[in-house]
Amino acid sequence: MFLSVFDMFKVGIGPSSSHTMGPMVAAARFLDHLRTLPFGISGIKASLHGSLAFSGVGHATDRAVILGLAGFIPSAYDAPRAEAELTRVKDEATVKVEGLGTLRFDPAQDLLFDYGPPLPGHANGLRFMATDAQGDVIAQETYYSIGGGFVVTEAELGAEPPAPAANFPYPFATAAEMLAMARASGKSIAQMKRANELALMGPNALDDGMRRIWAVMRACIDRGLETDGTLPGGLKVKRRAKAIREALERERGLNLTAPHVINDWISTYAMAVNEENAAGGQVVTAPTNGAAGVVPATIRYWLDHVPGASEARVGEFLLTASAIGGLVKHNASISGAECGCQAEVGAASAMAAAGLAAVLGGTPEQVENAAEIALEHHLGMTCDPVKGLVQVPCIERNGLGAIKAVSAASLALRGDGSHFMPLDNCIEAMRQTGADMSEKYKETALGGLAVNVPNC
Repeated sequence: MFLSVFDMFKVGIGPSSSHTMGPMVAAARFLDHLRTLPFGISGIKASLHGSLAFSGVGHATDRAVILGLAGFIPSAYDAPRAEAELTRVKDEATVKVEGLGTLRFDPAQDLLFDYGPPLPGHANGLRFMATDAQGDVIAQETYYSIGGGFVVTEAELGAEPPAPAANFPYPFATAAEMLAMARASGKSIAQMKRANELALMGPNALDDGMRRIWAVMRACIDRGLETDGTLPGGLKVKRRAKAIREALERERGLNLTAPHVINDWISTYAMAVNEENAAGGQVVTAPTNGAAGVVPATIRYWLDHVPGASEARVGEFLLTASAIGGLVKHNASISGAECGCQAEVGAASAMAAAGLAAVLGGTPEQVENAAEIALEHHLGMTCDPVKGLVQVPCIERNGLGAIKAVSAASLALRGDGSHFMPLDNCIEAMRQTGADMSEKYKETALGGLAVNVPNC
């Protein structure tokens, strides 16, 4: 099992990695598939299923599909050009596709929200169909957006995983294997993860890539801390990060601030990211968009508030966090539509706790303990976004996830790494809890807070 640091941390756009980035990627993959066909195509149709249908409008899934078919990809998203192209597609009912020409696609007629049962493979399913001049379907493919921007075809979902593309020196698939390899090698989790990454790329590419990841994260925090106003979508949720940041800065030096106010800083960093995400801005999946604020907020807390912190060690934080995120994804899920928010903010909190414990000098056992504490105390958390928007409760939830990450790392560092519940068992408990959880609480906006809103 190998998931790169750049699989767990991907530059993309808000508001959702599974509902926005994933469908955009799936559309691009379908276009690539059409380019291989030996016959001509006249039009395209698409259908959204399961959670993609129920909360797709709030998550901008329809926009993502349209833009994906128009050639846009999350990592190189140009917002002004996207808005212009959205208008053109809706006005002209066509998409202009490199290598395929101008194809008929009327979003009002050719993009279906199917509110029936989800497709069998995953809660986030979508189908693309190619049509001939008469409108008959001549090719189709089913895709599943499985969380964190990862996309698989129906065939890939049920297939054996491909053989590793390289020989990784530390091929751990469980936390127990990870700790055993750390003990045998004398290396930290980050050092083992780095060695695995270097089996695929050179050190300059790895370090430059991680610097870019942190640069995008930090810029996202900064934009959120400087921007106010009302978030789109109809809930009229006001951005709060800027006002809270200004209030915290005014209180500095007044000797009136209680020690627990540090939690406000941590929350504000996270909220800044998730307000940007809710507005459709550029974010980094960590491991998802809905949980994108937890890891960067924890890093920012460490850099700005902990003596001795250095940006030179952010890569160590990211490598450690990605190792934990990879274990969660491989052995359970990072998809809110599959396992609820425990799989998103819970996984993010575990990743952040592990990264923080590592840069604060924790042993591999203490790092694993930190991740377990953070994940354990998110078990059972539902994904119940009001109106299908990644705003309530998602924005504040990231703040609390970051606070839990810091507390988990601190608790773990107070011990020697030995503890009752192994991380592997906690991940399995999360998987089982997600399997038992009602579909109402898996990003469908059909239960929980999503249906208990003020009458107005």
